[in-house]
Amino acid sequence: MRGALDQSPLAHGAFPMKALFSSLLLAAVVPAFADDTSNPRCAAKEADIEQQIRIAEEAGQSGRVRGLNTALQQVRSHCTDAGLQRELQDKVNEARAEVREREADLREAELDGDADKIAKRQAKLEEARSELQEAEAALHP
Repeated sequence: MRGALDQSPLAHGAFPMKALFSSLLLAAVVPAFADDTSNPRCAAKEADIEQQIRIAEEAGQSGRVRGLNTALQQVRSHCTDAGLQRELQDKVNEARAEVREREADLREAELDGDADKIAKRQAKLEEARSELQEAEAALHP
């Protein structure tokens, strides 16, 4: 999953990670765009991509607009709420694994007794916990 993000325009600072998470969270909790017979999460995802397209057009980012239009076509063709639910659950699972890894790193630093290392590991753990909370919020709006 990280490799796919690393190759996207998002990895190059065009759209900060926190803003991306906020957009994804927004997409997960704004089902008002869908009618009762459609997939509400998919409709919200479409609306989010359409908003990103408008922003990219206003900024003159033609390459990003093309990529987002492709993403929009994919969502319209293949999106299901069950599929999105699985993706969100996968993100929660990955975030939980990251928290466990960061906790182990912190325990190791504490055993070493290096105050600088401990502080850095605590900060990384807090960041991982924050990402887990965001992933859980997107999964359970």
